[in-house]
Amino acid sequence: MNQGVVDSALSTLVLRAALGRFATGVTIVGCRAADGGLVGLTANSFNALSLEPPLILWSLRSASPNLDAFLAASHFSVNVLAENQVDLSRRFASPVPDKFAEGLWAQGLGGAPVLAGCAAVFECEQVSFQTTGDHVLFIGRVHRVSEAPVTPLVFQSGHYRMLGEIL
Repeated sequence: MNQGVVDSALSTLVLRAALGRFATGVTIVGCRAADGGLVGLTANSFNALSLEPPLILWSLRSASPNLDAFLAASHFSVNVLAENQVDLSRRFASPVPDKFAEGLWAQGLGGAPVLAGCAAVFECEQVSFQTTGDHVLFIGRVHRVSEAPVTPLVFQSGHYRMLGEIL
């Protein structure tokens, strides 16, 4: 194993490259804004927090133009994308104005957008949020969940990946 970089020499690029070695799922997190519009973005900073009570977490850059909508939202959805939804992942990671014009969307709890065809969907009531470093950490209590036997979309080292069986 490499010796590594000591804390004082740690750069953002080195840290980002090392974190990118960890494969993650890809999600679209969404909520209904105070004006009634839908807000959504691609995120891979999603994780389980607790089974009892059922809690999940995700984080958003403090500089995100979507931050105020999520801070004010009572509910949010985490749509775990399937392998065939890579185009939606790219769309929601871009500045396209009407992101919800693509995909089959329904209204979930608290008006949060729920996407059809996902590997899993978590409909959550926002429990808390806290600013930590350059991100805001959101914690939600899962009130409704669904899952489907489809292959999830995976992201690792800056690229989408496909899962394969280990024989």
